[in-house]
Amino acid sequence: MIKKISAGDQGIPDGEGAEMSFFDHLEELRWHIVKSIIAILIFAVIVYIFESWVFENIIFAHKNEKFITYDIFQRLGIDFAPSDFQIIQTEMAEQFFTSLKVSFWIGFVVAFPYVFYQFWSFIKPGLYENEAKAAKGVVFVCSFLFTIGVAFGFIVLAPFAIKFLSGYSVGIAVENSTSLKSYVGYLTNFTIPTGIIFQMPLLVYFLAKVGLLTDAFMRTYRKHSLVIIFILAAMITPPDPMTMFLIGVPLYGLYEVSIFIARRTTKRREKELNS
Repeated sequence: MIKKISAGDQGIPDGEGAEMSFFDHLEELRWHIVKSIIAILIFAVIVYIFESWVFENIIFAHKNEKFITYDIFQRLGIDFAPSDFQIIQTEMAEQFFTSLKVSFWIGFVVAFPYVFYQFWSFIKPGLYENEAKAAKGVVFVCSFLFTIGVAFGFIVLAPFAIKFLSGYSVGIAVENSTSLKSYVGYLTNFTIPTGIIFQMPLLVYFLAKVGLLTDAFMRTYRKHSLVIIFILAAMITPPDPMTMFLIGVPLYGLYEVSIFIARRTTKRREKELNS
């Protein structure tokens, strides 16, 4: 790896160090990607070693009536339990390849803070000192929002979606069963994208910081955004009003939080420009 002369080595603020060539940047990016992949693979191997426990307690958790979401509803006196359906193998190597996919995605989720840290380590040297200072703690915030999003998808969204899809029937002639690949695919869609969507406040912060987005703009187009939010919710969830509501309301809540963040960031930016 070609060593970069950092701004700190020269006593120069971030963003004003020795200029790197295009190939130097590619070389540095390559090593950040390699480190990220290694981290994901390490956790993926660990998950694969304990695949039986992982599938029984995590992947198939929504089939267990003792799952935390079902248990909470039962304690509240609401009859909400998992549907009775079978998960089957439809292809010769389906279990093996599905196990590899599960290991990779869980490895990605666990390694996400480190992966984002590598991404940020590549971006940060190109920022000016005030920009780097404004983004202090971004790795923690991004990782926290991603974790909250994935947990929300797994604990709240997935149980309702899986219950609806697995219990839907067009007639008694059709037996409710699904392939392992399909089940895991849907479960992944209910969790990973939710973690990414929960990055909205952070994205708004940076856009407001550089002057590309203001709270006034977000308030003006609040109704339009509400429609877009529920369209997005419909795209990542099954055609079930309850499930759309469960993802749409938190997303709209994040939008309102983002307006507050944009307002504070815009005021702070205008104060800095006028000083």
